[in-house]
Amino acid sequence: MQRFVFNILTTLIGLTFILRLGYLQIIKYDKSKQMLDNLAIKVEKTYPERGFIYDRNNQLLVANQPAYDIMVIPRDIQNLDTLAFCEMLNISKEQLDRTLGRAKRYSTRLPSVVLSNLSKNEYAVFQEKMRRFPGFFVRAKSLRDYYTSAGANVLGYISEVNQDDINKNAYYIQGENIGRTGIEKQYEKYLRGSKGVRYIQKDRFNREIGPYENGVYDTLARIGLDINITIDKELQEYAEKLMNGKRGGIVALEPKTGEILSMVSGPTYDPALLVGRKRSKNYTKLHYDSISKPTWDRSILAEPSPGSPFKVLNALAALQEGTLDEDEKVRCYQGFFVGGVKRGCHCGGGLRDLNDGLRNSCNAYFADVFKSFYNKYEKTADAHDSWTKHMQSFGLGNYLGTDLPTGRPGRIPNTAYYDRAYGKNQWYNSFIISNAIGQGEVAATPIQLANMTAAIANRGYFITPHMIKNISDGSEIPSRFKRKRFTTIDSKHFEPIVKGMSEVYKRGTARWIQVPDIEIAGKTGTVENFTIINGVKTQLTDHSVFVAFAPVENPRIALAVYIEHGYYGARYAGHIASLMIEKYLKGEISRKDLEARMLTKTLEHEYAKPLSGEPFEINEYVW
Repeated sequence: MQRFVFNILTTLIGLTFILRLGYLQIIKYDKSKQMLDNLAIKVEKTYPERGFIYDRNNQLLVANQPAYDIMVIPRDIQNLDTLAFCEMLNISKEQLDRTLGRAKRYSTRLPSVVLSNLSKNEYAVFQEKMRRFPGFFVRAKSLRDYYTSAGANVLGYISEVNQDDINKNAYYIQGENIGRTGIEKQYEKYLRGSKGVRYIQKDRFNREIGPYENGVYDTLARIGLDINITIDKELQEYAEKLMNGKRGGIVALEPKTGEILSMVSGPTYDPALLVGRKRSKNYTKLHYDSISKPTWDRSILAEPSPGSPFKVLNALAALQEGTLDEDEKVRCYQGFFVGGVKRGCHCGGGLRDLNDGLRNSCNAYFADVFKSFYNKYEKTADAHDSWTKHMQSFGLGNYLGTDLPTGRPGRIPNTAYYDRAYGKNQWYNSFIISNAIGQGEVAATPIQLANMTAAIANRGYFITPHMIKNISDGSEIPSRFKRKRFTTIDSKHFEPIVKGMSEVYKRGTARWIQVPDIEIAGKTGTVENFTIINGVKTQLTDHSVFVAFAPVENPRIALAVYIEHGYYGARYAGHIASLMIEKYLKGEISRKDLEARMLTKTLEHEYAKPLSGEPFEINEYVW
């Protein structure tokens, strides 16, 4: 009985506290609404600084710098001397009229921005003069301050909210900043902090006389949270130097964790260009550069054919299905025939087993592997369903589920895709043989190729690539960034593949770009590149693709490099991959010859060719 009474009393006390708290909140909310409508009370929002962004080694990437906005509360404007005000701010009367009209439409009692992002020096000029113009005031805020000139595509940028942002999220009001792209957008809710508010009492002459009711209703702004991202600052900066004068994408991962070590899109830009009053002008120039497209992130948006690195997956699928004997040899006649038409190969010809096929990137060998896989099944559609399942298990043909706010899915064409193209049950493996060598209809983004390489390095699994490493309040990192995702291939089948990829560096197509004291497994790729010039399909210089991981045992880095118009795989992409691996694992470069070549050579002459309409020699080979 006593226990029953005690429980009843406890419940009643708890309910009393809950009801009282709710009552106080309602009263405070109602009071806040009343204060907003009270002409004798000025409501001032206080804005927090955004959280800092650090790299994986606690090196500062992004901090804050002071800036100021000229604000207006339309209902408080009195006897405005328009000419003097415009002269003070160095703006036209038409600009001021547009701004004030927009402010009144937004709210007559809430502040709106008249002129944003003033520097400290500009603020000093205006500070004293502002007293002559009732209804206008200066609001302090912070803008981003960059401690690196690299990583613009990764870090993203912030800009002032527009009406659409405000309609979507009631948290924001005019004049605030919001993350637009990259990390700034993805982790906005952590970085932005929370606003505070001050209620200021005014007298009958509209003069401020102090906090309303001694500040009992005021709240403090809470600074944004700091975050560590997985990027290695030094590796990112080095990679961007190597990409000088080149277009393409680079993604480097830590295989065991899925952490993104470097993600580069070339050409790029200094993130500081999108800060301050020149932000809009600079962004317009960058965004509308339709030739080099510096704001288009090639590392996660470009979807070229993967080229010869894709041969590795076809071999793995065949090993899993039991249609490939790694010791069985296939003769290459410096190419292979499909329907009486010869497809080229530059491996030199001769007998090839799996190791030879990988080392020398033999097209004929992998065409045979592909056909053998499909011939296991009575129906081409059944074979293709099995093939699609294997390819997709490596994260290809779909969004990876990263914490990047944009991206593309690539393409692994399924059975329905070919049914639409050729008719149901009207197509055979010879129709899609180009998929055997990473051409045809398959497409992959650089981040997908890097992830595929990480899965090979791990001998059969990957962890979803991601950028977030730590949040300063100890918030838990999403579980999907810790969970292993296994491929459909048994781990035992990866060993001959890894051996062949290491032979690529020792005796194969990448033997000229070996790095001392580091055993690397890699695969070169050269991707055919066509365009239409004056109504004629014309082949341009091939794209250069390279994937690699190192060390072969206990890998610490896996990466993919894609260089537009970069010739063959080992020439540009391979050079860059080798240099990045050595830079990350050893901290210094021994192959100064490779480094000098990549730091000084550009491909601008290649990028100018399509515009000039010059003829191109057609290269039938795919490496």
